[in-house]
Amino acid sequence: MAVQAPTTPRHPRITGLLNSNSYIIVVLILTLFSLAVMAVQFLLPQDTETWKLVNFYNNLTCVFFLIDFALHMIAEPVKRDYFIGQRGYFDLLGSVPSFGFSQYTAILRIFRLSRLFRLRRFLNPENREILKNEILNNRGSYAALLTVLMAMLVITTASIFVLFFESQSPDANITTGGDSIWWSVVTITTVGYGDKYPVTTGGRLTAVFVMFSGVGIIGALASILASFLIPPPKKAEEPAEPQPGGNPPAVSGPAVEQELAAVKTELVALRQLLEKREGG
Repeated sequence: MAVQAPTTPRHPRITGLLNSNSYIIVVLILTLFSLAVMAVQFLLPQDTETWKLVNFYNNLTCVFFLIDFALHMIAEPVKRDYFIGQRGYFDLLGSVPSFGFSQYTAILRIFRLSRLFRLRRFLNPENREILKNEILNNRGSYAALLTVLMAMLVITTASIFVLFFESQSPDANITTGGDSIWWSVVTITTVGYGDKYPVTTGGRLTAVFVMFSGVGIIGALASILASFLIPPPKKAEEPAEPQPGGNPPAVSGPAVEQELAAVKTELVALRQLLEKREGG
């Protein structure tokens, strides 16, 4: 029986991206976030402003998962191995966005659970140890990635909560999804224009959470940026020790002149001593 040659990836860059730990972390976090958003959307009354905002976030995650599905299909040498063998069709069904027909497609998002089942091997003890070592060796890159992800999660979560609380007050000025997203971005960056602000107790508690989170996130981003821009201090170069049988280390010009002057002085003193003995 002929031995089948191992299949090589046709797109090594895409394959490397899909297999990298940082990309798997992003997929895992977005999967958990999308499942939480899906649960919240089922609990909210349909066609309210908060429901529309949650549906917008849900569609954004669908776009990301569709791109992820396309990358897997491109990178896989045998498409059937991913689509059938790894249940890629579940990824496709769970990535269908809901533009105007949510009542027919919302149930398909339950197939996103298949991503968690496929990523469970990422959480086994062996891979956790590998991930720990990789994070320790690439602290700057992983710190930047996790900080950006944390900022996105804070903005999305705060915009949903503040809109939910503020929509229950007739005096609120945060009344749409666009207003809540704008307010969240302005607050987390510690700018605070003041054009949009919460008036309810729940909205103000959400604002306190965003303010404290923003201080930490902006401070972390500033320190990460400084670590990338400022090079580490150079270590002082130690003088090289002469090796046995090797050439002596090079001596600078002023040192040579001082040695020659000392030799000349000793020679003059020695000649004077010899002349005195001869004269005596």
